[in-house]
Amino acid sequence: MTFKRILTAAILIPFFGAIVWFAHTSVVAVVAAAVMLIGLLELFSLGDRVGMHGHRIWTGLCALAVFFAQWLTSAEQTISLSGGLRLVRASDAISSASIEWILIVFVLGATVIVLFGRQPVVEAFGGLAVSAAALIFFVLPFSTVIRIHGAPRVGKQLLLFTLLLVWAGDTMAYFVGRNIGRHPMAPHLSPRKTWEGALGNLAGSVIVALVVQQWLDIPLRHLIGMAVLANIAGQGGDLLESSYKRSAGIKESGTILPGHGGMLDRIDALILAAPVVWYYFTWLSAGR
Repeated sequence: MTFKRILTAAILIPFFGAIVWFAHTSVVAVVAAAVMLIGLLELFSLGDRVGMHGHRIWTGLCALAVFFAQWLTSAEQTISLSGGLRLVRASDAISSASIEWILIVFVLGATVIVLFGRQPVVEAFGGLAVSAAALIFFVLPFSTVIRIHGAPRVGKQLLLFTLLLVWAGDTMAYFVGRNIGRHPMAPHLSPRKTWEGALGNLAGSVIVALVVQQWLDIPLRHLIGMAVLANIAGQGGDLLESSYKRSAGIKESGTILPGHGGMLDRIDALILAAPVVWYYFTWLSAGR
């Protein structure tokens, strides 16, 4: 298991790292959308195991619309006009309005599906619950990776920092918890997670912040603060995904990644860590 885990990580980390560093934000958006769709299918499969059959196609379409809105917001916001004038779009306002409309359309479409679809009435609430949870707890927070990469000047560095703090934290948690973990953290959700592993996870993220301080144009205290808060949120996301699997009675969300399980198993921490990094960076930029 350890060999497969290390081999998979050795392939995935350079692959995604290269995409983040060398590719345009549009390419990052496409790759992130593909990852999201795989995770979305895994999430719906978990729902199927407990008799909650989500609306795959409709939720997937709305999820892609969210990712498109995030990419559109991350695109160049300054348009040059004649006479030396420049038109600057208010990107945050565009993003908020677009996503709000997508959520409203999602609700209206889900209502139509429930009223006129073939799903039995007794399953209607379960299908809505899974679909809404997929969009709100997974798609929306994960889509912020596009906003991070599209940030002016430091976008690719900031997203790579986000990935590194999650990867380093997960790696430290795995080895520390496996070797010296003694005190269960949340035995009702994940019996193998320990407080020692959680501290190792946090230490791994802080180490990343210390290493990249000369490379990322952000004060060290804010890098550490960003890493700590993102790590705590990421561990929360990990436990949240564990609760999904626990409810479905399985250990892994899928088998697509040898040694790691499913796509959700690999990105569960990133789902909540990414929005923390983005909004911390947004707050920091606004205060400068």
